Amino acid sequence: MAIADANGMPLAVLVASASPHETRLVEATLAARFTEARPVRLIGDRAYDSDPLDKALAQQGIEMIAPHRRNRKRKKTQDGRKLRRYRRRWKVERLFAWLGHFRRIVMRHERYAENYLGFVLLGCLMIFLRTFFG
Repeated sequence: MAIADANGMPLAVLVASASPHETRLVEATLAARFTEARPVRLIGDRAYDSDPLDKALAQQGIEMIAPHRRNRKRKKTQDGRKLRRYRRRWKVERLFAWLGHFRRIVMRHERYAENYLGFVLLGCLMIFLRTFFG
């Protein structure tokens, strides 16, 4: 899991097993952020359409923007005005494209999650250095 700012710069990275759903990893990823300031809003895809996640993030002062799933049974909570920000999500997806330039991260040669996290953090550092000094 990764959280990026509006320019695609990484703010938080978390490595976990593939079994828990992404909505369960959001708060742990926020706790592992690189900056002290919390993001004002998070933009996610349809998988993040979760009322309990919305409530938990609202208690922390974070607004969750995610389009509703097609099979949603409860009343809709998002309107079109907030979802306009969702169109710029490609800027966040750019982070994953940049991390894809590092073969060691894409192929995951490491057996242990701590080693893999170290290489992901190293990739994030390289992205920072390229952006600001390159």
